[in-house]
Amino acid sequence: MTAGPAPDVPGIDLRLVPAAVTCWTVTAVGVWWGPWAALTAVVIAVAAVVGVGLRVGLVRWPAVLAVAAVGAAFAIVATVRVHAVDTHPLASRFGTTVAVTVTPAESPKTIQGGRLMFTAALQRLQDAESSGRVMVFAPALGYSEVSVGRPMAFRARVTRPKRRDLSVAVLAAVGTPRFGTASTGQRAAGHVRAEFGEAARLALPLDQAAMLPGLVLGDVSAVESDTTAAFRRAGLTHLTAVSGANVTIVCGAVLLSAALVGPRIAVALAAVTLFAFVVIVQPSPSVLRAAAMGSVMLMGMLVHRRRQAIPALSASVLVLMVVSPGLAVDAGFALSVVATAGLVVIAPGWSRRLVGRGWPKVIADAVCVAAAAQLVTAPLVAAISGSLSLIAVVANLLVAPVIPPITILGTAAAAVAWCWPAAAQLLIRFTGPELWWLLHVARWSAAVPGAAVSVPSGWGGALLLGTTTVVGALLLAAWRRRRGNAIRP
Repeated sequence: MTAGPAPDVPGIDLRLVPAAVTCWTVTAVGVWWGPWAALTAVVIAVAAVVGVGLRVGLVRWPAVLAVAAVGAAFAIVATVRVHAVDTHPLASRFGTTVAVTVTPAESPKTIQGGRLMFTAALQRLQDAESSGRVMVFAPALGYSEVSVGRPMAFRARVTRPKRRDLSVAVLAAVGTPRFGTASTGQRAAGHVRAEFGEAARLALPLDQAAMLPGLVLGDVSAVESDTTAAFRRAGLTHLTAVSGANVTIVCGAVLLSAALVGPRIAVALAAVTLFAFVVIVQPSPSVLRAAAMGSVMLMGMLVHRRRQAIPALSASVLVLMVVSPGLAVDAGFALSVVATAGLVVIAPGWSRRLVGRGWPKVIADAVCVAAAAQLVTAPLVAAISGSLSLIAVVANLLVAPVIPPITILGTAAAAVAWCWPAAAQLLIRFTGPELWWLLHVARWSAAVPGAAVSVPSGWGGALLLGTTTVVGALLLAAWRRRRGNAIRP
C-alpha cells in the first residue's frame, strides 16, 4: 500500500503500515473464526491496497505482492496455532479433573469471591510433558505463594475457554498445590518488587504506598477497590498499572546520559534498562508493544538512521504477531497500539493549529495529547468496560505533569531498594506530593456529576462510538472545508 504523508503529519513513513495492519487483522480473524476467514481477510487486504493505488493513480505491484505474501504467511501461522489449540490433549478432557504443572506468566489478580486469577504456561499434564497457555482460577487459601515464573503442581477441573485467544483450557484449581523454584532471574525480579513495595510502605501513607508499585512496577494488588473505581470513572485507569508510556519515560531518561557517555554507550545502557524493566514489571501487552518499539528505535540509533514512530510501531506489531499471536486479540495490546498511533498521527496536527491561533506550545501539546488519546481509544474502552468517561481529558491534563517524576523516581528507587533500602525510601518520599495530587484528582474527577456514562459493551459499544467518531470527524472536515470556501476571496 502506498500513501502520501498525512497533511497534518508531514514526513511520516507509512510503508510498513499495510503489512502491520494486514498481519494483525489476518491473525485476529484467523484466531477468532478460522482459516477460511483468515484467507478472506488476505483477499480483502490485497483488494484494499489495489483500490488505494487506483485511487491515487499508481498501483505499486511489489507492494501488493508484499501484502499478499505477508497476509498468506500469517494466515498459515494462525491456522497452525488454532489447530494446535483445538487438538491439544486438554481438549479431550473438558469436564474432568487432572493433575497439572504450570508456570504463572503474571501476578495473580484477586477477583470476586476472593479467588485468584492468572495466566500460566502449561508444563506437564498428568505424567507427560505438555505446553500451551492456560487460564487458572484458584482459591486464595493455599495459593498465596503464587508468583511469576515459579512452577506449581496441583489438581484442576478442566473447562473450555470462553474466549478464543489461543488459550487451550481454563483450569479451576482444587486441593493443595506443590510449589517449585523459579529461575534466578525471576527470583531476582520478585525480590526487587517485594523490596520496593516494603520501601513504599515505610515511606508513604497507605493509599500512596499502594498506588506507587502499580504505577512503577505494575503491582496493583494493594490498591483498594474504591480507588480503582475512582480511576475508572475519571478515565485514568491506564495509570493504575504499567503501560508503554513508562517504558518510554524510563528509556528516555537513560538516553539523556548520551551527553556524558556518548550515544553508543547510552543506547547500550537503554537496551539493558529496557530488558531489566520488562522482566521486573512483567511483559504485559502494552509493555511488550513498547519494548518491541523501543528495541527497533534503539537499533535505528545504533546504525545512525532516524526512525520515526509509525515505522517503529509497525515493526513492533509485525514482530509481536510472530512471537505472540495471541496479542492480536488482546484488548490491552489494541489499546496501546491505537493510543500510540493517535498520539503520533493526530495530536501534532491539532497542536500546530492551536499554536497557530496563539496557544503556548506546551499547553497545546498537553491538551492535544490528552484529547487524541481519548478520541481514538474511546470505542475500545467502551467495548471493554461498558462506560465512557466524559471528564477523562481534563483529568489526564491535570495529572500529566506528575507522571514522569513518579515514574523516574520510582524506577530509580526500585533499582536500589534491594541493596540500599534507605536510599530507596528517600527517593520514594519525593514522589509523595505527586501521588497525593494524582489520587485527589482521580477522586475529585470521579465525584463530578455525570463524570461517566454507560454505553453498550462489546462489539455494540465499539461500533457505536467508532461510528460516532468517524461521522463527527467527517462533519467537522466538511464544515471546515465549507468555511474555508466561504472566506476565500
